[in-house]
Amino acid sequence: MAVGYDDYPLEKVPPEARRGFWSLALLLLGFTFFSATMWAGGKLGVAFPLFPDLTLLLLAGNLLLGGYAALLAWISRRTGYATVLQSRAVFGRYGNLLPELILGFTQIGWYAWGSAVLALLLAKGLGLSAAWNLPLTVLFGLGFCATAFIGYRGLDLLSRVAVPLMVLLIFASLAKAVVDVVSPDFVRPVAGLGAPVMGVGEALTLIVGTFISGGTQASNWTRFARTPSQAVWATLLAFFVGNALMLLCGAVGASVYGQTDMAEVLAVQGFAGLGLLLLFLNIWTTQDNTIYNFSMAGCVMLNSTRRRLITLVGAALGTLLAVLGIYELLVPWLLLLGTLVPPLGGVVAAHYFMELRPQPDWTLPDRLPAFRLRGLLAYGAGVGAALLIPGVPPLWGVLGAAGAYVILGKLPFRRAVS
Repeated sequence: MAVGYDDYPLEKVPPEARRGFWSLALLLLGFTFFSATMWAGGKLGVAFPLFPDLTLLLLAGNLLLGGYAALLAWISRRTGYATVLQSRAVFGRYGNLLPELILGFTQIGWYAWGSAVLALLLAKGLGLSAAWNLPLTVLFGLGFCATAFIGYRGLDLLSRVAVPLMVLLIFASLAKAVVDVVSPDFVRPVAGLGAPVMGVGEALTLIVGTFISGGTQASNWTRFARTPSQAVWATLLAFFVGNALMLLCGAVGASVYGQTDMAEVLAVQGFAGLGLLLLFLNIWTTQDNTIYNFSMAGCVMLNSTRRRLITLVGAALGTLLAVLGIYELLVPWLLLLGTLVPPLGGVVAAHYFMELRPQPDWTLPDRLPAFRLRGLLAYGAGVGAALLIPGVPPLWGVLGAAGAYVILGKLPFRRAVS
């Protein structure tokens, strides 16, 4: 049985539907190659010197992000379940509405942002009037869900074509930037981006926040891996290497050309047509993954296998938010994600190692308690740690939630909170 109509949203992936390393790696790279990440990199690029400050921040932040996503990828392949479904055993049947809502609607926010920004930039690149923004936003908002509607096969096919092309364009642009910087005739334009005041903790939160929600839900695809090690390495390639490359592109573009978007940078370099192509592929390969994530969370929330219908509903909702202008709230959105999402992964990981790892053939029970207070309290502790402890909120959120889950499981009255 091949990857079929619903992509098994409420069950384990059967052996015959497993996918190889490069299929998974290209799909995940297409997910992390995203204009919003480059935009965030531009904010970092004007706040910190490229070397050693920003280089060390990119290494540290993406190591946190990649390690977190890889751990959840390994767990998902071991259990056979995506994070949002496995968390039912952590939070309870109704308690799981919390991660379902957080993970599902963070993806809708990203979908809205991508649709709106592509419409704005494409209209600008083609010299169209502002009147085109609305119809283009609707067109992209409804059109980008086509490959997600098909399922893993659609995402896989698009990524096999788009990712190699995007990699070539990105490295060619970075090489041109190096040539321009060392050229005595090159005059850097005024960036016009300002130099935002940003602490190390906020910078790391911004780096991790770019894809912390996506990293938590990458298990929607890593559960298809043939082996746990393939799931881990494919995830690290995308969330450590790929995400760092996107941030670096944004930082270089802001520093050298005064632009944070790769399409704008390519236009300045004299490759306007290639820039628009890159922008289109860049956003499409993330948009379809994003709305696919929403459909999986929606299937779990509604206990339904009608993933394609939920995909269409999510695309319509994301398009509506795009029309309402959610793209203007990107930085606060990233910082919020960096606080609320990591504790979910921390609780799920702690639950796996404490309760599921000794059960290699564990299957999600049909009957679950309505709420598991232990999971909810641990998540709350993780959010509290992220908000209150100085430093790097995403890291404290994961550690705080995981630690609280372990401690609650060892208390004398643990049955009261289970």
